[in-house]
Amino acid sequence: MKKILFILLCAVVTFGCEIDEQVNPNAPAVETIAEGATETDLNNLVTGALARMRNSYPIYATATGTITRELYLFDADPRNTTDLIGTEGDLDNDSFYSTANWINRYRTIKNCNILLESLDAAASSVSAAEKDGYRGFAKTLIAHQFLVLYSAYFDSGIRLDVEDPDNFGPLVTDDAQVLQFVRDLLDEANDDLTGAEFSMIFTSGFSGFDTPATFSEFNRALAARAALYAGDMTAALTHLGDSFFDINGDLSVGPKMIYSTTGGDLLNDLFKTPGQNGNQIFASDTWVNEAQAGDLRVQNKVTQRAASFSKSGITVNYETNLYATSTTPIDIIRNEELCLIYAEANIGTNNVEALAGINAVRSAAGLADLVGTVTVDDVLVERRYSFWGEAHRMVDLRRTGNLNDTYITLDNITTTDADGNVIPATQEIFNQFPVPLDEVGN
Repeated sequence: MKKILFILLCAVVTFGCEIDEQVNPNAPAVETIAEGATETDLNNLVTGALARMRNSYPIYATATGTITRELYLFDADPRNTTDLIGTEGDLDNDSFYSTANWINRYRTIKNCNILLESLDAAASSVSAAEKDGYRGFAKTLIAHQFLVLYSAYFDSGIRLDVEDPDNFGPLVTDDAQVLQFVRDLLDEANDDLTGAEFSMIFTSGFSGFDTPATFSEFNRALAARAALYAGDMTAALTHLGDSFFDINGDLSVGPKMIYSTTGGDLLNDLFKTPGQNGNQIFASDTWVNEAQAGDLRVQNKVTQRAASFSKSGITVNYETNLYATSTTPIDIIRNEELCLIYAEANIGTNNVEALAGINAVRSAAGLADLVGTVTVDDVLVERRYSFWGEAHRMVDLRRTGNLNDTYITLDNITTTDADGNVIPATQEIFNQFPVPLDEVGN
């Protein structure tokens, strides 16, 4: 753990924002921050955290998507298919799909912890209300990163106590405890935001969510997601009421991670040039074929290729069109998800509202309204098509007890036995990633 987390400050990119001139605005000295952080120092930490949280997200999205057979990344590394569909046995705890997400989530958390630690000794020019603003921001982002870790590693375990780099806490394998920790942290952050002031610099991805009041709506949206994962539907509905949820509003509204071609910045690596074979994300044919006729989400997210393509025994006909360019933003959470949380949270108590939530999404997808009683399966279908390629499917199926071959169509892959007979290849459906090797026993 120390090998991974003892990084006091990650590289910071500026996203084109104007930052006060200093010796090195991309990496302020930790000693300077600890002794009396200025507003510029604190804002650089904010910028660094927003930059770092993007790292390895494409690996996380494609790896979880492959486990659930909604998509495949065909590139030079065969582990993107053979490992993740289980034809090579268990997942490797020292491969990129296990380590990259872990490393970058904890580096982001470290950035935010430095920000929190710097506030008590911050320069006198930073007001108490501004300090509360930084606290609310940092705790919200930490909670989000832990929620991603929970989604990926589940009861393999994650470390919740990582504030002291010389004394990390144990791996916590109780998923209920992890979710409660996340929910409590989000509540703390939201309390901090009450009466706070923001003097920080946000990226354009947080346009509309860059005041304490509107950032609180983002916080409450994350709280609704965490409550849903915990099965606390009453709390999920309460949090939605304090979020930016709008059943009649634009489904695309919500904070986003942004990308740019600026030197040193990141591109959206989930964008793939159309028509290529060597580095391409493909949708499973099953995902396309099982969609309801006329579902606009299918034609908006994937494109049919001129000819089939095969690799690792998998044949595909559709490639990603999810992101238009290499600088297209990626949603952190959006109103579309909030509408479906609303639908699911109302199942069994208020079917009229459950229908309203699900039909808001179906209408935008060009589909007729559902009628009758809404079920969890109905919501899972809509989430399957609304969030293709966005790392939702694995946690959705797992939390509803459906991460199995009833809900996942295994690929028609064959192998040859010792007698020369062609037989179906052994496959696995994994429900989580293993804790990285460097963490085992530490």
